[in-house]
Amino acid sequence: MAKAIFITGTDTGVGKSIASASIALLLKRQGHKVGVMKPVTSGCIMRDGERVSEDAELLAFGAGIELTPDSTPFLLMAPLAPSISAEQEGVRIDFGVIKDAYQRLAAQYDYLIVEGAGGLMVPLAGGLLIADLAVNLGLPIAVVARPNLGTVNHTLLTTFTARQMGLEVKGVIVNRYPDHPDAACAYAPHLISSLSGALLLGSFPEVPGEDDRARVTAVVDRLEREPETAIMLREMFG
Repeated sequence: MAKAIFITGTDTGVGKSIASASIALLLKRQGHKVGVMKPVTSGCIMRDGERVSEDAELLAFGAGIELTPDSTPFLLMAPLAPSISAEQEGVRIDFGVIKDAYQRLAAQYDYLIVEGAGGLMVPLAGGLLIADLAVNLGLPIAVVARPNLGTVNHTLLTTFTARQMGLEVKGVIVNRYPDHPDAACAYAPHLISSLSGALLLGSFPEVPGEDDRARVTAVVDRLEREPETAIMLREMFG
């Protein structure tokens, strides 16, 4: 079975998909077979009459694979909380369906990157949250955080909640970290690490790019030059 990690965020829009795709691409460049999964997407687009998760497509780009239905079990159109989007479509998000798909994927790859939706407290169905999904899959989590003012509070709330719900926190990735940080950004990684008790897995740089695929490639090009990246991967999947 694949070594797997569940990627969550401190909030929507912190760059989970770019961080997740970057991890997938790092592993791919090391010669590993990497699978990806976005169990629930709300806010799909339509392309050629089919629903498409752009987040899942970015993960697949990083892993260098084609998406299969197992990678995206629930594709919802409305860009709302998944529980609401699913209710509007008359769909029930079923953890059993997701777990079966996860297990089929895990049997095919060396590593499996599973990306959540929003943060841990995002509702999925019947009072079940994203955190409950990670528990159901039996996966440790890595938390993607933003670098700027307010991130310490959001990240500590996330790591505390995760542990209260029985999740193993592998560490925190500070995403879109600027090359020239202001005072808030400069102190955030140290404060997060010292106060949360979670390992600082790394800081992923803010990079220019014409689209997200270009940004993922640029992030990985930078990370590959840093010796700490090997430690990050070892800690994340060890």
